[in-house]
Amino acid sequence: MTPKVFLYALSTCSHCKRTKQFFKDNGIDFDFLDVDLSQGEKRESAIDAVKKHNPRLTFPTTLIGDKVIVGFKEKEIREALGL
Repeated sequence: MTPKVFLYALSTCSHCKRTKQFFKDNGIDFDFLDVDLSQGEKRESAIDAVKKHNPRLTFPTTLIGDKVIVGFKEKEIREALGL
């Protein structure tokens, strides 16, 4: 069974776009939030969530099950997904 995948991204980030495309190309179901396009409390809570997993608040921050991957690191993503 594939672990739950959630991606915190920025709409203008090239590494975020590559991460989304990787998931699409590999048929991986994932949810994502473009933090820069969210507003108000939703944005604040997203930033707080990212900081819990990635104190440097850099993007993309991907959660695969209980694993956190910062940046587009295809090898780590494949390992976490068992690909």
